[in-house]
Amino acid sequence: MEEKFDAIIVGGGLAGLAAAYTLADAGLEEVLLLERGDYSGAKNVTGGRLYLNPVREMFPDLWKKAPLERYIAHEQVAVMAADRSVTVDYSGSELAGEPYNSYSIMRAKFDRWFAKQAERKGVQMVVKSLVDDVVMEDGKVIGVMAGGEALYADVVIACDGVLSLTAEKAGLRGPGRPADYAVGYKEIIELPRETIEARFNLEGDEGLARLFMGEVTQGKFGGGFLYTNKESISLGIVVGIKDLMEGQVAAPDLLDNLKQRPEIARLIKDGNTAEYSGHAVPEGGIKAMGKLFGHGILVTGDAAGMSMNIGLTVRGMEYALASGYYAAQAVIQAREKGDFTAAGLSVYKKLLDDSFVMQDFNNFKDAPQALDHPRFFNRYPEMAGDIMRDLYEIPAGPKQRIYPTIKSYLSIGELWAMVGDMRRMMKI
Repeated sequence: MEEKFDAIIVGGGLAGLAAAYTLADAGLEEVLLLERGDYSGAKNVTGGRLYLNPVREMFPDLWKKAPLERYIAHEQVAVMAADRSVTVDYSGSELAGEPYNSYSIMRAKFDRWFAKQAERKGVQMVVKSLVDDVVMEDGKVIGVMAGGEALYADVVIACDGVLSLTAEKAGLRGPGRPADYAVGYKEIIELPRETIEARFNLEGDEGLARLFMGEVTQGKFGGGFLYTNKESISLGIVVGIKDLMEGQVAAPDLLDNLKQRPEIARLIKDGNTAEYSGHAVPEGGIKAMGKLFGHGILVTGDAAGMSMNIGLTVRGMEYALASGYYAAQAVIQAREKGDFTAAGLSVYKKLLDDSFVMQDFNNFKDAPQALDHPRFFNRYPEMAGDIMRDLYEIPAGPKQRIYPTIKSYLSIGELWAMVGDMRRMMKI
């Protein structure tokens, strides 16, 4: 008889590592993780921020030794017009005190470290291994094909990213709609630690996160991000694939344009670009999710569409970790009952529904449609910049009073349009 594993995990990102680590920690001895990269994290292109509070208790033994970068003590949002920008900076005591809410993170470093922790628990890990297909029998997934070889398991956990072929071949999802995805472009720009701390006014391991909207994507759906690491900066752009397909924006140019803006150029001056990469990102929210479980298979993380952009925050890593953890818990329960059918694995959906994961996605189910409006990315950034310009301008003659200055931008037509936009935002 062929060798049979307790579980085969496809993909060694956060979701896959979380599932593997949790299964092995529970005592499962035959857990196989297949990663197509040279090592876990080698192909990751994430922006670089992990929110710890939602997943802290799922992996309590990891965080003290984990190779995290800087804790985020300063939250910023930059609204960019063509020739000016307005940045809101929030620094709260809750961000500066332990346990810290979130960290910047270098996934190539963190994932590789997490993989070693999983291996120490007993996970069998094979890198440079591409899964080509799933093995089906009587409508049930019983394994995968990797490198021309059939590998069998009680259950397969698909953690192979946003364009998950494993989930698609198992019939749990179809090809996605362009409107439900974006493309992210990112650079890692190396700078001395002292330079980063001086330019961003940081002390010790303090870090900063800044999100950009407006001209940064030429008024189209998407935005930019900047995270400070210990000795580098993660700088990137995310823009909708639909806009790219329609030829409305040239995505690679957007990041170059952002780097040349004076607000950014002075922050990255003399930096060395150590990495440049691009990656698809799920943006459709809960309405774009496929099936999360089937006969002999579970789907997690980006493969399930678990990424969320609500303007002020962009999240995904904690959803990947949590979904991997809950997938492992579902496998453990199914194993106790000896039932790996869709009915036996459906507990995974219940675990997610009862957790912050699906509660978040339900709370913000209308966010993708509410935010996908051109006024948020062109009209309001330009208006904010123009108002601030006029408020701070000291002309040669008399200066206009503040109220008339602001009122001049708020015609009846503009106010009605803003009411409509506010109604959209009330859904978030």
